[in-house]
Amino acid sequence: MLRTVVLVEGESDRVALETLAARRGRCLPAEGVAVVAMGGITNTRAFASRYGPRGAGMRLVGLYDVGEEDALRRGLAAAGLDPGPTADSLRALGFFGCSADLEDELVRAAGPDTVEAVIERVGESRSLRLLAQMPAQRGWTREAVLRRFLGCRSGRKARYAALLVEAMDLDRVPASLAAVLDAA
Repeated sequence: MLRTVVLVEGESDRVALETLAARRGRCLPAEGVAVVAMGGITNTRAFASRYGPRGAGMRLVGLYDVGEEDALRRGLAAAGLDPGPTADSLRALGFFGCSADLEDELVRAAGPDTVEAVIERVGESRSLRLLAQMPAQRGWTREAVLRRFLGCRSGRKARYAALLVEAMDLDRVPASLAAVLDAA
């Protein structure tokens, strides 16, 4: 029976969370936990209203990008939850922020060497090199180029979310990702 809904912005967040759960030996559906990709933070109100206290009455937790905190807070409040005025109040409610976005967190946690090794393993190193050589990316840090690479082709974010979570040491998992899984 469903008891908790984890609201995440997109598919890559959902895939990363489900991959981490599996690596930790958890079966979220068996625990009554569903991870729901909202298709963007602006959909928080609709999903929180559907699953939260004014809808199905499920416990809600979630993952969001820090830059989208105000939109998250407005959506939760409109759905009948009290998100409070600070990031600490959101964490107390079970919502955890990624500094820029999940891809940024994954690249920093895994480290550029690991990310590049994963890209090499799946045969996309040439695409990464071409991107890094483009005038707009010259002078960027490795981490910035890698983050751009992950987001510049449809489906790549979700694909690499799983691959990077699988490749990284469990003690290096981004804190926000681990925290929302622990809260679920």
